[in-house]
Amino acid sequence: MILGLYEAHLPVRDLQRSIAFYSGLGLKLDHIVNEKIAFLWIVEEQSWLGLWQADQAELPYHPSIRHIAFQVSLDGLRESVCWLTERGYTPRKAFGFEGTEPFVMPIAQHAHAKIHFNDPDGNSLEFITKLDNPLGAQDYMYLSEWERLLNEQGYALK
Repeated sequence: MILGLYEAHLPVRDLQRSIAFYSGLGLKLDHIVNEKIAFLWIVEEQSWLGLWQADQAELPYHPSIRHIAFQVSLDGLRESVCWLTERGYTPRKAFGFEGTEPFVMPIAQHAHAKIHFNDPDGNSLEFITKLDNPLGAQDYMYLSEWERLLNEQGYALK
């Protein structure tokens, strides 16, 4: 039944500033409604992000209401810190890991590698990719440590 995420929405204070921010991440503006709402394609014709200009965009942060995770390839994630920094975005600390490189969160037979950053309104964003967990690792660690651990055991990330 469900094929994927079609849209997500975030509150913003300055719609034009936020359109520029998300366009800089590679999202493509599709349309603006009443000069207060913008829709940008994450993947054209598949998924988009709605930005809603609001007088109060400073809602207390909670990942259930102000968080978007963008799926990226493993190679893209490996380059993410440089890619973000070159565009003026700052990776941030999350789950006790500095924003200096992506980190891995294992869950049973799979894991997720990710890096976090914020938009101008403090909405939490992340780049994430799913990984296999052939060793059944349970500890969170930086991606470089994860790759080293797998290589030592004869596995390679794809």
